Amino acid sequence: MKAVGYTSSLPISHCDALKDIELDKPAPSGRDVLVKISAIAVNPVDYKIRQRVSPEKGTSKVLGWDAVGEIVAVGSEVQQFNVGDRVFYAGDLTRQGSNAEYQLVDERIVGNAPSSLSDSDAAALPLTTITAWELVFEHLAIKKQPVGKVEKTDDLVLVVGAAGGVGSVMLQLLKQLTGATVIATASRDSSKAWVERLGADYVVDHSQPLSAQIKGLGLGEVTHVASLNNTDSYIDTYVDLMKPMGKIALIDDPESLDVKKLKQKSISLHWEFMFTRAMFATADMQEQGRLLTEMASLIDKGCINTTVGKHLGKINAENLMAAHRELESGTAIGKIVLEGF
Repeated sequence: MKAVGYTSSLPISHCDALKDIELDKPAPSGRDVLVKISAIAVNPVDYKIRQRVSPEKGTSKVLGWDAVGEIVAVGSEVQQFNVGDRVFYAGDLTRQGSNAEYQLVDERIVGNAPSSLSDSDAAALPLTTITAWELVFEHLAIKKQPVGKVEKTDDLVLVVGAAGGVGSVMLQLLKQLTGATVIATASRDSSKAWVERLGADYVVDHSQPLSAQIKGLGLGEVTHVASLNNTDSYIDTYVDLMKPMGKIALIDDPESLDVKKLKQKSISLHWEFMFTRAMFATADMQEQGRLLTEMASLIDKGCINTTVGKHLGKINAENLMAAHRELESGTAIGKIVLEGF
Protein backbone atom coordinates (compact mmCIF):
# COMPACT_ATOMS: atom_id res chain seq x y z
CA MET A 1 0.00 0.00 0.00
CA LYS A 2 1.04 3.62 -0.53
CA ALA A 3 2.09 5.62 2.52
CA VAL A 4 4.11 8.65 3.56
CA GLY A 5 6.69 8.22 6.29
CA TYR A 6 10.19 9.04 7.48
CA THR A 7 13.25 7.06 8.51
CA SER A 8 15.06 9.71 10.58
CA SER A 9 14.13 12.97 12.30
CA LEU A 10 15.00 15.79 9.93
CA PRO A 11 14.05 19.48 9.63
CA ILE A 12 11.18 20.11 7.25
CA SER A 13 13.59 21.99 4.96
CA HIS A 14 15.36 18.67 4.21
CA CYS A 15 14.19 16.91 1.05
CA ASP A 16 13.84 13.59 2.90
CA ALA A 17 11.93 14.90 5.92
CA LEU A 18 8.96 12.91 4.58
CA LYS A 19 9.04 10.31 1.80
CA ASP A 20 6.56 8.39 -0.35
CA ILE A 21 6.93 4.72 0.58
CA GLU A 22 5.30 1.31 0.07
CA LEU A 23 4.22 -0.84 3.04
CA ASP A 24 2.40 -4.14 3.46
CA LYS A 25 -1.36 -3.84 3.84
CA PRO A 26 -2.25 -4.70 7.46
CA ALA A 27 -4.91 -7.22 8.56
CA PRO A 28 -7.27 -6.65 11.50
CA SER A 29 -7.64 -8.85 14.58
CA GLY A 30 -9.36 -8.50 17.95
CA ARG A 31 -11.23 -5.18 18.21
CA ASP A 32 -9.39 -3.53 15.31
CA VAL A 33 -11.08 -2.37 12.13
CA LEU A 34 -9.18 -1.87 8.88
CA VAL A 35 -10.01 1.47 7.29
CA LYS A 36 -9.37 2.46 3.67
CA ILE A 37 -8.35 6.10 4.09
CA SER A 38 -10.19 8.71 2.04
CA ALA A 39 -8.98 11.98 3.62
CA ILE A 40 -6.73 13.15 6.43
CA ALA A 41 -5.90 16.29 8.37
CA VAL A 42 -2.54 17.43 9.72
CA ASN A 43 -1.96 18.62 13.28
CA PRO A 44 0.92 20.12 15.28
CA VAL A 45 1.43 16.69 16.88
CA ASP A 46 2.55 15.43 13.46
CA TYR A 47 5.55 17.72 13.16
CA LYS A 48 6.36 17.43 16.86
CA ILE A 49 6.62 13.65 16.55
CA ARG A 50 8.63 13.98 13.32
CA GLN A 51 11.08 16.32 15.07
CA ARG A 52 11.44 14.32 18.28
CA VAL A 53 10.92 10.63 17.53
CA SER A 54 13.30 8.69 15.30
CA PRO A 55 12.02 5.36 13.94
CA GLU A 56 13.86 2.16 14.76
CA LYS A 57 16.72 1.50 12.38
CA GLY A 58 15.52 0.02 9.11
CA THR A 59 11.88 1.05 9.64
CA SER A 60 9.67 3.92 8.54
CA LYS A 61 7.31 5.80 10.84
CA VAL A 62 3.93 6.85 9.44
CA LEU A 63 2.39 9.96 10.99
CA GLY A 64 -1.20 11.19 10.89
CA TRP A 65 -3.91 11.33 13.55
CA ASP A 66 -7.04 12.50 11.77
CA ALA A 67 -8.83 10.40 9.18
CA VAL A 68 -12.05 9.61 7.37
CA GLY A 69 -12.53 6.38 5.49
CA GLU A 70 -14.46 3.17 4.88
CA ILE A 71 -14.14 0.01 6.93
CA VAL A 72 -13.02 -2.80 4.62
CA ALA A 73 -12.35 -5.56 7.17
CA VAL A 74 -12.96 -6.18 10.90
CA GLY A 75 -11.32 -8.17 13.67
CA SER A 76 -13.05 -11.15 15.26
CA GLU A 77 -14.07 -9.22 18.39
CA VAL A 78 -15.48 -6.11 16.68
CA GLN A 79 -19.02 -5.39 17.90
CA GLN A 80 -20.04 -1.92 16.75
CA PHE A 81 -19.06 -1.61 13.10
CA ASN A 82 -19.45 -3.49 9.84
CA VAL A 83 -17.63 -3.60 6.53
CA GLY A 84 -18.81 -0.64 4.47
CA ASP A 85 -19.31 1.76 7.38
CA ARG A 86 -17.95 5.29 6.85
CA VAL A 87 -16.07 6.40 9.94
CA PHE A 88 -13.81 9.12 11.34
CA TYR A 89 -11.29 9.05 14.16
CA ALA A 90 -8.00 10.42 15.52
CA GLY A 91 -6.32 7.11 16.28
CA ASP A 92 -3.60 6.07 18.70
CA LEU A 93 -0.24 7.83 19.07
CA THR A 94 1.53 4.52 19.74
CA ARG A 95 0.49 2.97 16.39
CA GLN A 96 1.12 3.73 12.73
CA GLY A 97 -0.81 6.79 11.60
CA SER A 98 -3.27 7.69 8.89
CA ASN A 99 -0.85 8.92 6.21
CA ALA A 100 -1.39 5.64 4.39
CA GLU A 101 -3.93 3.94 2.14
CA TYR A 102 -5.04 1.59 4.95
CA GLN A 103 -4.91 1.85 8.75
CA LEU A 104 -5.77 -0.36 11.71
CA VAL A 105 -7.66 1.34 14.55
CA ASP A 106 -9.44 0.11 17.68
CA GLU A 107 -13.21 0.35 17.19
CA ARG A 108 -13.64 1.96 20.61
CA ILE A 109 -12.07 5.23 19.45
CA VAL A 110 -13.94 5.34 16.13
CA GLY A 111 -17.13 7.28 15.41
CA ASN A 112 -19.67 7.25 12.59
CA ALA A 113 -18.68 10.01 10.16
CA PRO A 114 -21.11 12.91 9.62
CA SER A 115 -23.15 12.19 6.50
CA SER A 116 -23.54 15.87 5.62
CA LEU A 117 -19.80 16.55 5.19
CA SER A 118 -17.39 15.61 2.44
CA ASP A 119 -14.48 13.35 3.38
CA SER A 120 -12.02 16.23 3.58
CA ASP A 121 -14.36 18.42 5.62
CA ALA A 122 -14.99 15.58 8.08
CA ALA A 123 -11.28 14.73 8.33
CA ALA A 124 -10.61 18.14 9.86
CA LEU A 125 -12.53 17.31 13.01
CA PRO A 126 -11.69 14.14 15.02
CA LEU A 127 -8.51 15.09 16.94
CA THR A 128 -9.61 18.63 17.66
CA THR A 129 -13.15 17.53 18.52
CA ILE A 130 -11.93 15.01 21.09
CA THR A 131 -9.44 17.51 22.53
CA ALA A 132 -11.94 20.35 22.75
CA TRP A 133 -14.75 18.14 24.09
CA GLU A 134 -12.62 16.58 26.83
CA LEU A 135 -11.18 19.97 27.75
CA VAL A 136 -14.54 21.78 27.99
CA PHE A 137 -16.81 19.12 29.48
CA GLU A 138 -14.40 16.93 31.46
CA HIS A 139 -11.44 19.06 32.60
CA LEU A 140 -13.08 22.49 32.85
CA ALA A 141 -16.35 20.75 33.81
CA ILE A 142 -18.56 23.35 32.15
CA LYS A 143 -22.18 22.20 32.16
CA LYS A 144 -23.29 20.71 28.83
CA GLN A 145 -26.80 21.83 27.86
CA PRO A 146 -29.25 20.58 25.19
CA VAL A 147 -29.00 22.14 21.74
CA GLY A 148 -31.61 24.85 21.31
CA LYS A 149 -32.35 24.99 25.04
CA VAL A 150 -29.21 26.70 26.31
CA GLU A 151 -29.67 28.95 29.31
CA LYS A 152 -27.16 31.71 30.10
CA THR A 153 -24.77 31.01 32.98
CA ASP A 154 -22.21 33.03 34.93
CA ASP A 155 -19.31 31.18 33.29
CA LEU A 156 -16.77 33.51 31.68
CA VAL A 157 -14.36 31.50 29.54
CA LEU A 158 -11.10 32.79 28.09
CA VAL A 159 -9.79 30.82 25.09
CA VAL A 160 -6.15 31.66 24.30
CA GLY A 161 -5.01 30.69 20.80
CA ALA A 162 -8.61 30.39 19.65
CA ALA A 163 -8.05 30.50 15.87
CA GLY A 164 -6.24 27.15 15.71
CA GLY A 165 -7.78 23.74 15.19
CA VAL A 166 -8.73 23.01 18.81
CA GLY A 167 -9.96 26.54 19.47
CA SER A 168 -12.07 26.48 16.32
CA VAL A 169 -14.04 23.49 17.60
CA MET A 170 -14.08 24.67 21.20
CA LEU A 171 -15.70 28.00 20.34
CA GLN A 172 -18.55 26.16 18.62
CA LEU A 173 -19.06 23.74 21.51
CA LEU A 174 -19.16 26.60 24.00
CA LYS A 175 -21.60 28.57 21.83
CA GLN A 176 -23.95 25.68 21.01
CA LEU A 177 -23.86 23.55 24.17
CA THR A 178 -23.13 25.90 27.10
CA GLY A 179 -24.39 29.15 28.52
CA ALA A 180 -20.92 30.63 28.91
CA THR A 181 -19.71 34.02 27.73
CA VAL A 182 -16.58 33.49 25.63
CA ILE A 183 -13.55 35.73 25.20
CA ALA A 184 -11.20 34.59 22.43
CA THR A 185 -7.70 35.79 21.63
CA ALA A 186 -6.57 36.54 18.08
CA SER A 187 -4.22 39.11 16.56
CA ARG A 188 -4.60 39.22 12.77
CA ASP A 189 -7.76 40.57 11.16
CA SER A 190 -8.35 37.21 9.45
CA SER A 191 -8.04 35.37 12.77
CA LYS A 192 -10.38 37.81 14.51
CA ALA A 193 -13.02 37.35 11.81
CA TRP A 194 -12.62 33.56 12.04
CA VAL A 195 -13.21 33.32 15.81
CA GLU A 196 -16.11 35.76 15.72
CA ARG A 197 -17.79 33.63 13.05
CA LEU A 198 -17.33 30.51 15.18
CA GLY A 199 -18.98 31.98 18.27
CA ALA A 200 -16.64 34.22 20.28
CA ASP A 201 -18.59 36.91 22.14
CA TYR A 202 -15.51 39.11 22.55
CA VAL A 203 -12.09 39.09 20.88
CA VAL A 204 -8.89 40.49 22.38
CA ASP A 205 -5.45 40.84 20.82
CA HIS A 206 -2.89 38.41 22.25
CA SER A 207 -0.04 40.44 20.75
CA GLN A 208 -0.87 43.05 23.41
CA PRO A 209 -1.14 42.64 27.21
CA LEU A 210 -4.36 40.74 27.93
CA SER A 211 -5.22 41.89 31.46
CA ALA A 212 -6.04 45.50 30.60
CA GLN A 213 -8.05 44.49 27.52
CA ILE A 214 -10.15 41.93 29.36
CA LYS A 215 -10.72 44.04 32.46
CA GLY A 216 -11.76 46.86 30.15
CA LEU A 217 -14.64 44.73 28.88
CA GLY A 218 -16.30 45.04 32.29
CA LEU A 219 -17.40 41.39 32.38
CA GLY A 220 -16.01 40.51 35.81
CA GLU A 221 -13.54 37.78 36.71
CA VAL A 222 -12.72 34.91 34.35
CA THR A 223 -13.98 31.56 35.67
CA HIS A 224 -12.33 29.19 33.16
CA VAL A 225 -9.27 29.39 30.92
CA ALA A 226 -8.54 27.18 27.92
CA SER A 227 -4.83 27.77 27.39
CA LEU A 228 -4.00 26.39 23.96
CA ASN A 229 -0.51 27.85 23.58
CA ASN A 230 2.21 29.77 25.45
CA THR A 231 0.84 28.81 28.86
CA ASP A 232 4.10 29.64 30.64
CA SER A 233 3.96 33.20 29.24
CA TYR A 234 0.37 33.77 30.38
CA ILE A 235 0.25 32.13 33.82
CA ASP A 236 0.62 35.44 35.71
CA THR A 237 -2.08 36.98 33.56
CA TYR A 238 -4.43 34.09 34.30
CA VAL A 239 -3.94 34.42 38.04
CA ASP A 240 -4.61 38.16 37.80
CA LEU A 241 -7.81 37.74 35.77
CA MET A 242 -9.33 34.67 37.37
CA LYS A 243 -12.00 34.23 39.95
CA PRO A 244 -11.00 32.21 43.03
CA MET A 245 -11.68 28.47 42.59
CA GLY A 246 -11.42 28.85 38.82
CA LYS A 247 -10.08 26.22 36.42
CA ILE A 248 -7.27 26.31 33.85
CA ALA A 249 -6.92 23.60 31.21
CA LEU A 250 -3.94 23.45 28.85
CA ILE A 251 -2.79 21.37 25.90
CA ASP A 252 0.70 22.74 25.20
CA ASP A 253 4.10 21.76 26.60
CA PRO A 254 5.50 24.66 28.64
CA GLU A 255 9.20 24.41 29.46
CA SER A 256 8.46 25.41 33.04
CA LEU A 257 5.35 26.32 34.99
CA ASP A 258 5.26 27.69 38.55
CA VAL A 259 1.99 26.16 39.76
CA LYS A 260 2.47 27.62 43.24
CA LYS A 261 1.15 30.87 41.82
CA LEU A 262 -2.29 29.22 41.61
CA LYS A 263 -2.49 28.34 45.29
CA GLN A 264 -3.71 31.60 46.82
CA LYS A 265 -6.81 31.64 44.62
CA SER A 266 -7.23 27.83 44.76
CA ILE A 267 -7.13 27.69 40.97
CA SER A 268 -7.01 24.13 39.62
CA LEU A 269 -4.82 23.09 36.69
CA HIS A 270 -5.83 20.39 34.21
CA TRP A 271 -3.83 18.86 31.38
CA GLU A 272 -5.66 17.58 28.31
CA PHE A 273 -3.98 14.95 26.12
CA MET A 274 -6.48 13.27 23.86
CA PHE A 275 -4.29 10.20 23.27
CA THR A 276 -4.34 9.15 26.94
CA ARG A 277 -7.38 6.89 26.69
CA ALA A 278 -6.01 4.92 23.73
CA MET A 279 -2.41 4.80 24.99
CA PHE A 280 -3.43 3.29 28.32
CA ALA A 281 -6.55 1.42 27.19
CA THR A 282 -8.55 3.12 29.93
CA ALA A 283 -11.80 1.60 31.15
CA ASP A 284 -13.71 4.46 29.49
CA MET A 285 -11.82 4.30 26.19
CA GLN A 286 -15.15 3.89 24.41
CA GLU A 287 -16.05 7.46 25.40
CA GLN A 288 -14.03 8.82 22.48
CA GLY A 289 -15.99 6.84 19.91
CA ARG A 290 -19.23 7.86 21.58
CA LEU A 291 -18.44 11.58 21.58
CA LEU A 292 -17.34 11.48 17.93
CA THR A 293 -20.68 9.92 16.95
CA GLU A 294 -22.53 12.54 19.02
CA MET A 295 -20.51 15.25 17.31
CA ALA A 296 -21.43 13.82 13.90
CA SER A 297 -25.09 14.12 14.86
CA LEU A 298 -24.59 17.78 15.87
CA ILE A 299 -22.89 18.44 12.53
CA ASP A 300 -25.68 16.78 10.56
CA LYS A 301 -28.21 18.94 12.44
CA GLY A 302 -26.32 22.06 11.34
CA CYS A 303 -25.12 22.98 14.83
CA ILE A 304 -21.37 22.53 14.23
CA ASN A 305 -19.37 23.44 11.14
CA THR A 306 -16.17 22.01 9.75
CA THR A 307 -12.98 23.89 10.61
CA VAL A 308 -11.06 23.38 7.36
CA GLY A 309 -8.74 26.26 6.66
CA LYS A 310 -6.88 24.89 3.63
CA HIS A 311 -7.05 21.87 1.28
CA LEU A 312 -3.60 20.95 -0.04
CA GLY A 313 -4.60 18.26 -2.52
CA LYS A 314 -3.59 14.60 -2.64
CA ILE A 315 -1.94 12.64 0.18
CA ASN A 316 1.74 12.51 -0.77
CA ALA A 317 5.10 13.52 0.69
CA GLU A 318 5.30 16.82 -1.17
CA ASN A 319 1.92 18.06 0.04
CA LEU A 320 2.41 16.76 3.58
CA MET A 321 5.74 18.59 3.79
CA ALA A 322 3.95 21.79 2.77
CA ALA A 323 1.41 21.18 5.55
CA HIS A 324 4.18 20.63 8.12
CA ARG A 325 5.93 23.83 7.03
CA GLU A 326 2.77 25.88 7.43
CA LEU A 327 1.97 24.43 10.86
CA GLU A 328 5.53 24.96 12.05
CA SER A 329 5.32 28.61 10.99
CA GLY A 330 2.41 29.15 13.41
CA THR A 331 0.34 30.98 10.80
CA ALA A 332 -2.30 28.34 10.02
CA ILE A 333 -5.97 29.22 10.56
CA GLY A 334 -8.26 26.24 11.03
CA LYS A 335 -7.21 22.80 9.78
CA ILE A 336 -5.10 21.65 6.84
CA VAL A 337 -6.54 18.65 4.97
CA LEU A 338 -5.47 16.31 2.16
CA GLU A 339 -7.53 13.79 0.18
CA GLY A 340 -6.89 10.66 -1.87
CA PHE A 341 -3.70 9.02 -3.15
